[in-house]
Amino acid sequence: MPRKPSNLIYGVDENPGPIALVLMGLQHISLMSIAFIFPVIIIEAIGGNLEEAEGLIRMAMLATGIGTILQGINRGPVGSGYLCPLLNGPAFLSASLMAGKLGGLSLIFGMTAVAGVFEAFFSRLLSRMRAVFPAEVTGTIVTMVGIEVVPLSVRKFLGIDPTHSMPDSTAVLIAMITLGAMACFNVWGKGKLRLYSVLLGMIVGYAASAMAGLLSPDTFRVMMEAPFFALPAVGHYGFSFEWVLLVPFLVAALSSALKTMGDVTTCQKINDAQWKRPDMVNISGGVLACGISNILSGMLGALGQSVSSSNIGLSIATGATSRRIAYSTGIILILLAFFPKFASIFVIMPTPIMGASLIFAVSFMILAGLQIIMSRMIDARKTFVIGISIIFGLSVEFAPGLYRDVHPWIKPIFSSSLSLATICAVVLNLIFRIGIAKTTSLVLTPGENPSEDIDHFMEEQGRAWGARSEVIYKAKAAMIEFYEAAAESALTRKPVTMTARFDEFNLDVDMDYEGKPIELAASRPDARNLLTDPDAPLKLAGYMIRSLADHAAMESVAGRNRVHLHFNH
Repeated sequence: MPRKPSNLIYGVDENPGPIALVLMGLQHISLMSIAFIFPVIIIEAIGGNLEEAEGLIRMAMLATGIGTILQGINRGPVGSGYLCPLLNGPAFLSASLMAGKLGGLSLIFGMTAVAGVFEAFFSRLLSRMRAVFPAEVTGTIVTMVGIEVVPLSVRKFLGIDPTHSMPDSTAVLIAMITLGAMACFNVWGKGKLRLYSVLLGMIVGYAASAMAGLLSPDTFRVMMEAPFFALPAVGHYGFSFEWVLLVPFLVAALSSALKTMGDVTTCQKINDAQWKRPDMVNISGGVLACGISNILSGMLGALGQSVSSSNIGLSIATGATSRRIAYSTGIILILLAFFPKFASIFVIMPTPIMGASLIFAVSFMILAGLQIIMSRMIDARKTFVIGISIIFGLSVEFAPGLYRDVHPWIKPIFSSSLSLATICAVVLNLIFRIGIAKTTSLVLTPGENPSEDIDHFMEEQGRAWGARSEVIYKAKAAMIEFYEAAAESALTRKPVTMTARFDEFNLDVDMDYEGKPIELAASRPDARNLLTDPDAPLKLAGYMIRSLADHAAMESVAGRNRVHLHFNH
């Protein structure tokens, strides 16, 4: 069972209570509302009207509400079981714009459903792809998930939107007040104040916006004119399909799936104090939930979905990761789709408040990615995998026009820093795995001091394997302890062969030699016998070797001995 980290107030299996669930659900929706800009972008690009944009936002609420609930399911093949809210993210934006200009909304919805089928199929392959996604790859993906949101969050923070092309001093002041309030409630807030740090910060931001004149009567007119209740126009535009758009949408689905992998990996880590590696079966369920959600999005009449990294950052910041929050968030979103007047509250959020909320949440997401990367030993190969991937991912943001002329079919990869960095990391990892031996040996000659040789041998192999440093440390200590005891007690006069074998779950070390066997004592020798019993030091060494390993065994056949040590990884 995963052990709940000390920084969490409500872990994944805990129930915060009905009032807290509603408030935290609203807090997550407030952050998710930033993604409502994507339906507006699509409608504007294809020459639609305001009514169509409002309808698409309501369908987004309905589809993402269902998807968020599916992602929180922790039984069966569907769902990761974590608080991973879904939203209309940028993964499908490029492909959807192509489809909208070619065939309108019906083509967007039809191709989105097809992409969902592909994503669901891809999810079934993930449990067999553990070697493709080691910690340095998933950590790079998680880091880039956060970095990708930085340009949007900074623009919002500075007050840059469709009506303001340059930073606005008033907006910056409000953003600073909002972010400062969020940080204060989070850092110095006692008890449950931390749970609602973003919601309370937004309230402060709204008050500052009202005093600064950013919330004028015209702003509230949108909310006042919206109907109290209206049925969503499910499937109103129908569906269509074009072969020429198949590749762009499959690439978008793959980008969404890889992003989901990074996000679910983050959820696994933040909910388990003893986290060691990504659980690919669990990730497969999370990607399947996203695939099904995109099928439903196409059928209902909404844009493609992916997991919201910002909301995962919010759950880290507030210390509340209960899957029940996913259920409450999903239910509230579904209800809002039927009550446009209440839904419009989230549409009129001032730009600087959006920016402050994003920066607050993304800070935690980037750090989570770096922690995953640094959980393993790094050598030159893995340095290149991480560094090159991040550099080329950032090139999308630093030089926006660099990939303007790439083929439309693969443009979704080059239109996102996350997508490009992820593809680079996966490909480079496969290339740099060439030449890494899973089994390697070291031969030591009696009479020599082996400590430096063993230390260098295991450090070099640990970095090449990407092993956890604490496991390599225990293996080194056991190997040195054995050899020093063997030399001092004259167990052998011949070379000792030490063989190490590694996979993602296990590190095994065999020490083969000719001579006398060593006793791997299960209990500590009596300290009073250390000076009187000549074999006591050897027994103590055997006990220490056994204690360092998760499993130890001694085999002896005709003077040939093998000490087998197993370490869980």
